[in-house]
Formats: sequence, structure tokens, C-alpha cells
Amino acid sequence: MMMRTLMMMILATAQVAAQEIVLVPGFTRDFRGLSAYGDQLWASGRGGVYARSNDGGSSWKPTEIPGAEALFLVDVEALGRDTACVLATSFDGGIGRAYRTTNGGASWSMTYETEHPQVFLDGMAFWDRMSGVAFGDPVDGTFFVLRTDDACASWWEIPRSALPVPLPGEAGFAASGTAIAVAGSEHVWIGTGGGSMARVLRSTDRGLTWTAETTPMMAGPATGIFGVAFRDTLSGIAVGGNYQQPTGDAPTVLATGDGGRSWTVAGVAAPAGVRYGAVALPTAGAFVAAGPSGLGFSLDDGATWTTVDTLYAYGLYAREHTVWASGPTGWIARMDLTTLLQKTRAPDR
Repeated sequence: MMMRTLMMMILATAQVAAQEIVLVPGFTRDFRGLSAYGDQLWASGRGGVYARSNDGGSSWKPTEIPGAEALFLVDVEALGRDTACVLATSFDGGIGRAYRTTNGGASWSMTYETEHPQVFLDGMAFWDRMSGVAFGDPVDGTFFVLRTDDACASWWEIPRSALPVPLPGEAGFAASGTAIAVAGSEHVWIGTGGGSMARVLRSTDRGLTWTAETTPMMAGPATGIFGVAFRDTLSGIAVGGNYQQPTGDAPTVLATGDGGRSWTVAGVAAPAGVRYGAVALPTAGAFVAAGPSGLGFSLDDGATWTTVDTLYAYGLYAREHTVWASGPTGWIARMDLTTLLQKTRAPDR
């Protein structure tokens, strides 16, 4: 009865009938990471819990990774049939791990571990099934970036001398797993905040060398860039704001057309408020962004937005004509891009 009541409450907030919202049984906390391979989907969340779906997201089964019960699974990447990689961190920092399964979660192996009082991992992204990059908050005064070239079977740390010097207080955000994005076969971007400026760290050689670009996103404690998304190696957006001010009309969307070398204010997301994550869609100029006030949909590189719903969302994942979103209380929503396109028209320019 409680689950049915909660489902009705969640559905009552939705504004677009194109959604299918599923409550993952036995899990009432937040999922942050989302990924898919074929009809297999994965979600990762608190308490070492991940959930897997074999039917495109219509039903989910939550399970704990043994030994990770005290960890926050901040991100997940599906790398093949029954193969997935999970990035885990202790919520208060101090432990960072990667786990890998090749049998659909029947067993997991820990493929990376580091312990340091300042370690906090924020997210990861993969160029292909073998090669990926992960990042975390600064450790000993330098950013922390990892690489894998064997589908998460092992990881190695990018030399810290190759990374920009962080500003005082600067760090990443693990709100959605989208604070890091890749495009093409070598480009990677990381959004930051917490310092005097919100910046985007960018690399065009798979993380071997980096530059830091300043942005006009609001900055300060609890404030900065929470998500970046690129549809190719040149065009992308960055979203963010202040998580202590979940609603408001301050600009929360930036845009770039030169691969992240420069950024301009694109506009205010709809629904208004801090944005926790963003994903690019196949249609040119199309992006979805999520946050405490709900999900928004843009067809003009973030300049204008249409509210999709008012669900409090963290994680986002997009593939072809489908978008998945996740949030607190263990729900995962599936949205049909075709229906969204029918309901939304790009404004005349």
C-alpha cells in the first residue's frame, strides 16, 4: 500500500504522459549513475546498491556489491552484455574504488582502490567499451584523474603534473555522474565549482594534457558546474548553480561552440533552479537537464527550455530516442524522445 501511494504521489507531479516511472523495490534512497547496453540498464546509488534491468527499464532488481555497503556508488558504465563498471567512494571521503562485473552482477571484482583522507570520486565516462576516464576532488593540492584502457579491469592515475592547479576550494560534484563528459575518441571535459570561479577542465588527448577554462557560471561554496554534455567535439553545454538554493531564476546554463575553450551564458533552465546533470540528444541542439525542480528539454543548445516534469532528479542517461532519469526514493523514469519532440518545437531564430 505504501509503495502504491508513493507511486501515485510521484505520478501526480509529472506533466508529460510520455514517462514510465518505476519504483525500484526495496530501495528508497537516491540513484545517481545510469547507463545502458542494449536492453540492459544499470543504476548506481547509496549504500553500495546498484540496480539492473533486463527489459529496457520496465522492471529493476536492486543488489548490494559485497564489501561496498558503506560506499556511495557515484557512477556506473555499461560496457557490454553483462559487463559493467561502478565507481565508488566513501561519502565523507577517504576511500575510492572501482568495481567490475562480467556476468551481469553475479559477482564483482574490485579493480582499483585508493585510500587518502581527501579522496572523493565524482564520476566517469567512456569513449568506447575499453577506454574510459574518471575523476575526483583534489588530493594533496592537485586534481585526481584516472584512466582505463581494458574495460575497467585496471586503472592508472594521470600524472598530477599534467593537471591544472586547483583554485582554493575548487572541486567536482557527484550529483549526477555527468560532471565529466567525453566526445569523439579523445576529448574529455570536467566541470568544477566550489572556488572563486567555476571552470571546465578540458583535454583533447584522452587526459594526457589539460587546460582549465574559466566560465561565467556562478561560483562559490556549494556552487558551480554540476553537469557537462557534448554532442560532438565542439558543441556542448554546462549546467549548474547553487545546490543550497534549489530554485531561482539565476542563469544556470552555459554553451560552447569551440570545444570548451570559451563559454557564454545560454540562459535560465526550465524549470528554474540548480541543474544537477545534463545529457545530449541525437537531434541537433537538443539537451535534457535535471535538478531538484524537475527536468527540462532544450532544442537550441540551452537558450530556451521546456519543462518536462517536476520530478526531483539526479542522474540522467540518453540513448537514441530514450532518456532515463533517476532520483531520491529509488525511482527511475523512462522518457520517449519522439514524444518530447512532438510536444516541443525549436523557436524561430
